[in-house]
Amino acid sequence: MAMTLIVPFASANAARPDTRAMTCGQAQSLVQRYGAVVMTTGQYTYFRFVADRGFCDAWETLQPKVAPTRDNPRCIVGYACVEPLFAPWDD
Repeated sequence: MAMTLIVPFASANAARPDTRAMTCGQAQSLVQRYGAVVMTTGQYTYFRFVADRGFCDAWETLQPKVAPTRDNPRCIVGYACVEPLFAPWDD
């Protein structure tokens, strides 16, 4: 007799912290505490914020990333890992 395990799943965005429900300081603290956090930033958007380059690939650089928070529509929550426009080894 086969048994089926039914596990209720929460929606994906219910598990993600929402920057719009936090103050700017709370969102920044969350990134600093965990180093890398995926947070909801809008009704249909989310983003991975990092605290430093240690959470990026070796060739990536940091770019400040803003998101709306409860008290600041353009809070610098953390950084984004981005590929540089030109690789340092390019001539």
